[in-house]
Amino acid sequence: MWFKQKRMCSWSSVTIIASIVTLVSVVHLFLYPVVPSLDYFRQYKNSCIPINSTKSTQPTHNNIIISNQTKFPLDLHNGVVYRGAPWKNQVGQWLAGCDSITSPLKVIEHIGGKSCRNDCSGQGICNRELGQCRCFHGFTGEECAERQELSCNYPRSKEKPFGHWVVSICPAYCDTTRAMCFCGEGTKYPNRPVPETCGFTINPPSKPGGAPVTDFTKADLDVFTTNGSKRGWCNVDPEEAYASKVLFKEECDCKYDGLWGRFCEVSVLSTCINQCSGHGLCRGGFCQCDSGWFGTDCSVPSVLSSIREWPLWLRPAQVTVPENVNSNGNLINLDAIVEKKRPLIYVYDLPPDFNSLLLEGRHFKLECINRIYDQRNATVWTDQLYGAQMALYESMLASPHRTLNGEEADFFFVPVLDSCIITRADDAPHLSMQEHIHGGLRSSLTLEFYKKAYDHIITQYPYWSRSAGKDHIWFFSWDEGACYAPKEIWNSIMLVHWGNTNSKHNHSTTAYWGDNWDPISSDRRGNHTCFDPDKDLVLPAWKRPDEGSLNAKHWSRVREERKTFFYFNGNLGPAYENGRPEATYSMGIRQKVAEEFGSTLNKEGKLGKQHAEDVIVTPLRAGNYHEELASSVFCGVMPGDGWSGRMEDSILQGCIPVVIQDGIYLPYENFLNYESFAVRIREDEIPNLLNILRSFNETEIEFKLENVKKIWQRFLYRDSVVLEAERQKAVRGSVEDWGLKFSQLKEDDVFATFIQVLHYKLHNDTWRQQLILQKKEFGLPKECLIRRE
Repeated sequence: MWFKQKRMCSWSSVTIIASIVTLVSVVHLFLYPVVPSLDYFRQYKNSCIPINSTKSTQPTHNNIIISNQTKFPLDLHNGVVYRGAPWKNQVGQWLAGCDSITSPLKVIEHIGGKSCRNDCSGQGICNRELGQCRCFHGFTGEECAERQELSCNYPRSKEKPFGHWVVSICPAYCDTTRAMCFCGEGTKYPNRPVPETCGFTINPPSKPGGAPVTDFTKADLDVFTTNGSKRGWCNVDPEEAYASKVLFKEECDCKYDGLWGRFCEVSVLSTCINQCSGHGLCRGGFCQCDSGWFGTDCSVPSVLSSIREWPLWLRPAQVTVPENVNSNGNLINLDAIVEKKRPLIYVYDLPPDFNSLLLEGRHFKLECINRIYDQRNATVWTDQLYGAQMALYESMLASPHRTLNGEEADFFFVPVLDSCIITRADDAPHLSMQEHIHGGLRSSLTLEFYKKAYDHIITQYPYWSRSAGKDHIWFFSWDEGACYAPKEIWNSIMLVHWGNTNSKHNHSTTAYWGDNWDPISSDRRGNHTCFDPDKDLVLPAWKRPDEGSLNAKHWSRVREERKTFFYFNGNLGPAYENGRPEATYSMGIRQKVAEEFGSTLNKEGKLGKQHAEDVIVTPLRAGNYHEELASSVFCGVMPGDGWSGRMEDSILQGCIPVVIQDGIYLPYENFLNYESFAVRIREDEIPNLLNILRSFNETEIEFKLENVKKIWQRFLYRDSVVLEAERQKAVRGSVEDWGLKFSQLKEDDVFATFIQVLHYKLHNDTWRQQLILQKKEFGLPKECLIRRE
């Protein structure tokens, strides 16, 4: 470390400098093992040869000449195998030839020292990169000094004394910092939630077999009773209720995060992004960071932090103190030189409206997250398919590919949690879905959130204009993906679960009207497609880490043990009991498959026209769904309200996916070679489905099954699971069995695949040529860098 002063400064500045000198007394922290020498990669050295070589007559891909075809083994369907996966030929060639020889480079990471006004009044976290406050729920203003009143109820009327319905509707005490309903003072348990129907009169069904009807105009005063013979709630003692000594209202339950038990009697951990990285307190979903730390997950150190506590993605670091010293109340920014490999990702620290506040105000603890915590503060994984958004976000924040240096970054991730926006659209009045501009459409509300995030980054940061947003990444996790992305951001990379190119289905495909994007004005949405395979990427949905499937090794089950030839289990539409009533559900695809091959009697008592003994197409819930998938050769992949999780179900249980959705891409389909492990059937080929599948010989079936075995971990968010296991070990001192099992998996998962795709895009997107030329270091030979047309 070095320090040299060139001008006079105040004694306060001297004090600051002395503190920083102490802070960075350890200059070099070598906490990683040494990176392998490039000699280790010498076997790949000749894989990439400049295109201007005059002697070679071999095939080329962009600027890469394949010097030795054995370096890029092809499979039966012309896919190039790299790290076990069959990639599309040109993608696999580049990855095998160039991704594998990437070397580290030195990146200057800027450690912020800017201060915030009045230290955010103790009601927020200071972003020391920008010098801006990130205010807690219920507070706003430049220094978080202004108190918000977030009402639980809409304005009352004579007919509706509690206002019209909203999830937060409350006849008891409303916590106006979060718009959440509690029993309140005067009751034995004032902090016990009174969610939605709990506090209102519930009338008997209006017809036999119908559901009870809640009257949201009439409060149920019995929830406040102290009479044990009445169905109470706010004064019910848990021990007496568990012992059946008193009655309680069954419609009341413990929906809010941070509470556990039938009567919310146990306080537990809430779910926060990366659980605040060990540098803060999770308050209902918002990380209250310790001094010296900031960011959505408290993972970004400021100059006040201890270097020894810096996250792994900032170590080992060589730290320097710049010569110029500010005396305007700001601490000195530090520069830390860190070795990293490209691609480098800058993650915007957006205002909490787009992430943390959406987590903190949840009225149902399972919404839009992938885990909660039980009475032991042990992790409970959820089945929320939309949990992928949180999993990827957490992995990105903790990744060695993350950088704080936007000038050096290759990509920019904009963390808007649309799964929380949509699931919370009816949660409380302050979310404003009822405004005339939205017309009750969750799709319109979500578009508005993304537009506001765009407005923020173009006014607060300089990076968008570098490429008109082409190097920016947005995640749209809901049923129809980026169909309702605002027109301003369409240049960017869209991460979705629904890859609809609109080549056939060129309108909203959801059967749920609130998510329909057709009514959204082109002035706001533009006229873009939902998915562009030249720039976007479909990612797998979240699937609950299933220790049972890991132990059973379903993905590796051999052909002889798969007795069912074709399998599909799910809602088959209005022809079946409890089926979705809309004819547009699944775009009619599931209904057509059931009409031909249904193995369960429909309402008319009929089976499918071509039903067969070794084919299962049923709406009946399976006793062991994973076991039935693992006992099948082919498994149907068809849409629901937009995407479904059937592709992930098939791959994770080792079944060959049969995709039936025209013009709609599945996970990685524009990068992986799907012919090597899947089958695509056109919608007009549904009547001929079985004939097509039975035409495959056993060699081809075995080949596809074997490839499914090789790629199944690429459909698993293992990195996110392992991060949680490491957090649990740090907090509780032990790791549960699921953590041990997933830590033993070593193949590339979703996040590793995502990084490989970004690395390929970094050097093969034509528009990047000028940016690449401006970069001094890429950690690759020059022939891997520039695409020439």
